Amino acid sequence: MDDGKLSICGEESFGTGSDHIREKDGIWAILAWLSILAFKNQNQEKLITVEDIVKEHWKQYGRNYYCRYDYEGLPDDKAKKVFDHLRSIFKEFKGMADEFCYTDPVDKSVSPNQGLRFVYPDGSRFVFRLSGTGTVGSTIRLYLERKMTDKLDLSTEEALGSIVKDALL
Repeated sequence: MDDGKLSICGEESFGTGSDHIREKDGIWAILAWLSILAFKNQNQEKLITVEDIVKEHWKQYGRNYYCRYDYEGLPDDKAKKVFDHLRSIFKEFKGMADEFCYTDPVDKSVSPNQGLRFVYPDGSRFVFRLSGTGTVGSTIRLYLERKMTDKLDLSTEEALGSIVKDALL
């Protein structure tokens, strides 16, 4: 796999599309995919691939295009200034933008200020989160997502291009 001759990946989010299985959860994800492939290929003349399964899923449920950008190693004071600026901009978009909090479903504890979220009428969104989990300084993470029920074969860049432009204005 390290030579790039095999491209299967697994991670805790059950993702695929890379050539690593560095995390123990990755092995379980790979075994899950192999189990799905074994089931789907029972009594089949033509080999059913992961691509076939994924495209059939998209036809039935739509496709979520997703991307994340990390801006790492920022001085803490500058990262906080960026968020103060974003908060001032987001106030102009009441009903479409908010600063969200997380409520734990088990103990009901609330973690405020988890990020700034802008949601389009169709449910597409971009989210800015400030993270201090990096090795040096702060990290600003930008998450972008759009669900589509048509145009299922776009590149991620094509599907999210207008959202990226809005988020980085």
